[in-house]
Amino acid sequence: MRNSLFRLTFWLAVCGGGAIIAGLAAFYLYLSPKLPSVESLRHVKLQTPLRVYSRDGLLIGEFGEKRRTPIQHQDIPELYTKALLAAEDDQFYSHNGVSIRGLLRAASQIVSSGHIQSGGSTITMQVARNFFLTRQQTFARKFNEILLALQIERELSKDEILELYVNVIFLGNRSYGINAAAEVYYGKPLSELSLAQLAMIAGLPKAPSTFNPIANPERALIRRNWILGRMLSLGYIDQNLYDATINEPVTASVHGIKVDYHAPYVAEMARREAMDIYGPGAYTDGLKVYTTIDSQLQRRAQGAVIDGLLAYDKRKGYRGPEQHWPASFIDPNVNDVTDFNNLDLAAWQSALGNLSEFGGLEPAVVVQVFEQQIRTLLSNGDLVDIDWEQGLRQARPFKTENARGARPKLASDIVTVGDVIRLQQNDAGNWAFSQVPKAQAALVALNPQDGAIISMVGGFDFAQSHFNRVTQAKRQPGSNFKPFVYTTALEQGLTPASIINDAPIVFEDANLESTWRPENDGGKFYGPTRLRQALYRSRNLVSIRVLRNIGINNAIKGMDRFGFEPALLPKDLSLALGSYALTPLEIVTGYAVFANGGFKVEPYLLSSILDVNGDAIYEANPATACPRCETLTTGGDDAESLLLDEPTPLPNAENHQVASQLNDDSTNTESVPAEAPQTDSGLNAEFASELASELAALNQEAGTESPNNEENNEPAFVPPTNPAERVLSPQVAYLINSMLQDVIRKGTGTAAKSLGRNDLAGKTGTTNGPRDAWFSGYNRNLVVTTWLGFDQNLMLGRREYGGSAALPIWIDYMRTALQDVPENKRPQPEGIITVRIDPKTGERANINTIGAIYESFRLENAPELLSNESIGTSDSEEALPEELF
Repeated sequence: MRNSLFRLTFWLAVCGGGAIIAGLAAFYLYLSPKLPSVESLRHVKLQTPLRVYSRDGLLIGEFGEKRRTPIQHQDIPELYTKALLAAEDDQFYSHNGVSIRGLLRAASQIVSSGHIQSGGSTITMQVARNFFLTRQQTFARKFNEILLALQIERELSKDEILELYVNVIFLGNRSYGINAAAEVYYGKPLSELSLAQLAMIAGLPKAPSTFNPIANPERALIRRNWILGRMLSLGYIDQNLYDATINEPVTASVHGIKVDYHAPYVAEMARREAMDIYGPGAYTDGLKVYTTIDSQLQRRAQGAVIDGLLAYDKRKGYRGPEQHWPASFIDPNVNDVTDFNNLDLAAWQSALGNLSEFGGLEPAVVVQVFEQQIRTLLSNGDLVDIDWEQGLRQARPFKTENARGARPKLASDIVTVGDVIRLQQNDAGNWAFSQVPKAQAALVALNPQDGAIISMVGGFDFAQSHFNRVTQAKRQPGSNFKPFVYTTALEQGLTPASIINDAPIVFEDANLESTWRPENDGGKFYGPTRLRQALYRSRNLVSIRVLRNIGINNAIKGMDRFGFEPALLPKDLSLALGSYALTPLEIVTGYAVFANGGFKVEPYLLSSILDVNGDAIYEANPATACPRCETLTTGGDDAESLLLDEPTPLPNAENHQVASQLNDDSTNTESVPAEAPQTDSGLNAEFASELASELAALNQEAGTESPNNEENNEPAFVPPTNPAERVLSPQVAYLINSMLQDVIRKGTGTAAKSLGRNDLAGKTGTTNGPRDAWFSGYNRNLVVTTWLGFDQNLMLGRREYGGSAALPIWIDYMRTALQDVPENKRPQPEGIITVRIDPKTGERANINTIGAIYESFRLENAPELLSNESIGTSDSEEALPEELF
């Protein structure tokens, strides 16, 4: 009987085991064909955000839903690995992907509780689930997880599996992977975290929300300490380290995207362009976008825009507090806010935390007002005293854009307790009274040789306004547009010495809405004026007459070479005064043609895009100015070998022309000064000696050193792969540059002489009102446009011009940009001669001309030397030349 019962039990067990095995086999045969290939894990693409860098490799922006920075196994801290194994899978390096003990523990929990509590998953099984399966808790998914884990263990090493795991796991607060978690919770690299912090991160995979050290610090601390205890019991750490770590407080806090330098206008533009090139995958495929931005100059550009706006705003006066918080804001029971002891500073501090910093201006609330001092509270709880000379004395009340109120005598004339104001901290750590400007400004700088954007600032602060005024704000450039009209005039035969009448004029133009009576700034008129003078003194009436003379259609026809769309330009004489609205980027692109000597370039921001493996998937190939390429194309010698030692002869000319030269980048010679007064009244030995000395000096400046590359140890010339199209002749480019240099030497841009350089040129611009202030200037290395105005097109106020509002921003930026950069003066090209003229008539001077000056001309436009009898002196009364109209 006993044997029969034994046999029955044995066969039942065998049948049951067989049934289980058969069932498992059938389940395997059913599921196995549906399992994904584990080989794909070797080539997995982790969702990694788009990152934007400056040209010198600094991170300036990051975009993507998931914050992830992949890490290789050899870079994972050993203590983190031990903490992770203690928390998740201490048998990881000994099992084959599946922990029988863990599965049995999970099974016992199901039997005892009736539902799934833990899955008993190893790290390998979690990798299988994260990459191939869902988190749905079913037996089919668990069996798939087991099968995949076994396959993974056969295909990958333990280190490879661990590397995949630590890079893919979600750890809360949009962080994926341990590197991202270290930055999110502690604001520093994983390698710099303490054991307590590593254990905190190791505790997150089980439940990122439940054990989040920011949302649930108490539960996170319990989890961390349990992991530390497990590490001690497993022998991963000793008692001394455990004792030193267990009592450390929770130090986690939310850290935003950490960039090396904050340049949001640049980063946003780069993001848009990367999306256009790569598509939506740009957000997830780990692209590295390298821009043309110079981080140091970008920093100065942002500082120059902020400083320029604050200086303008200070001239207009204090507009009052941003907000006023009454006594009821603090406590309904408090009636007297003048008593400092009644104030609940914690309530005000909390409210300040909701206000953003703009342009380095911190929000603060006034908590005490003394005779000539105020005490303020910052959002971090600090109390800051502002003395009378720290901005209070200058805080005259704003009345209109043209008027301010009386100077304050007491602090109570300016603020009261509860006023929300702004404070600015200088480099020495001192605070000063300030306010957020209502006006806006923009700056953009290009490399004129290829159009690379070196710096770009689209406003006072991106957090205040995402509107990028460099690329999106179309405003009238005013006189900043005049050089483009004058360039066409030079091409059509006018010269810098052409005489134009600066006199009143009235237009009845069908293309204009009403009768137009243009005026110069200030309402004065100056009569016959040389073209050069008209440009550097920004004479409106001369510009209009120039445009009328050359023809509106002729002027518009050539504007596309500067990057402007001819079809959109106004077909009336207001074009001469910059009536067509353009963006700063469009203006600076046009000025790049002047800066590079006549070549058309296009602005660009992205230099390259690298994929997650570091391979280039995009590289810019900009059109690049190349004067030498023209010489090579025409079959001539290299540009240096074409320098002439003798002046270009002119029929019947006196022997005092300047040596002509080709426009070559390697030559650094100085052009003849635009106007060098000569006061001698006759031709005598002294005059001839002086003239000969000047010529010798000029020829020496023109360069007589050997241009041989080998002797000068210069690298061999390599032409660009994409030479830019020449759109201005070297001669016209030279003349307009010379005229624009005089804007700084003696015109509306003389403030730029403070930079102490002789290679700068540019032009101011101010529109009616005035409403917009511009300055565009350059040397051969850098071209920069600055703009200041209101988004609402409001008046800037009296005495606010391009030279007073926009030019200081340009100077501030260029002072840094050109520091320690040698002067790079433009050489005089072949076909240009310099002769003495009568400044009043523009005609060729003879030996009797008083006050003669030097002027440069294209060879074919140079005035002829007339006889002594026909010239007379500049004091004579004679008919004006026919250029007067």
